[in-house]
Amino acid sequence: MNRGLTIALVSVLAISTMACQRTTYTRSYVSPLPATPSTPVAGDSLSPLDQQPGASQGEITGQPLDGTADGTQVASVAPGAAGGSSVGRTDLLGGWDVASGADSCKLFMTLTTWSGGYRANTRGCSDESLSRIAAWDLNGSQVVLKDAAGSDIAQLSGGGSSFNGVTNSGAPISFRR
Repeated sequence: MNRGLTIALVSVLAISTMACQRTTYTRSYVSPLPATPSTPVAGDSLSPLDQQPGASQGEITGQPLDGTADGTQVASVAPGAAGGSSVGRTDLLGGWDVASGADSCKLFMTLTTWSGGYRANTRGCSDESLSRIAAWDLNGSQVVLKDAAGSDIAQLSGGGSSFNGVTNSGAPISFRR
């Protein structure tokens, strides 16, 4: 009897498995979209570029396009860069090489507000006055370097990539790119 029960149980499992309509487990629930017809791309020849005077087909001349015949390049100088009359805050951002006496190190200026001006810091300075620089401000065309308390350390003037001045102790100071 035990054997008959086992055969009956296996028969029921086999029939229920065969009755299952889906035997694979692929996930193809959505059928692919049909291709969309498109219009053909029209082709046409390009018209030739305007030639410079004296140039043959495909030849590049040495004449500049701005009309100057001697081929010199013209560069413009930012306002105030040469004379120091007009220095903007954004002209001073970034890293500078600062020197005072025998000491030379790096000065970094940002536009983060700080007591009495904007944030600045130095790296590699052995001079005490240079290592105390924590802020800077622009007073007209003069750059004022300050300590963390907001006291002036030095005043410099210049423009472009070079500024020169003196510290409050009277030592010469300069910074340049």
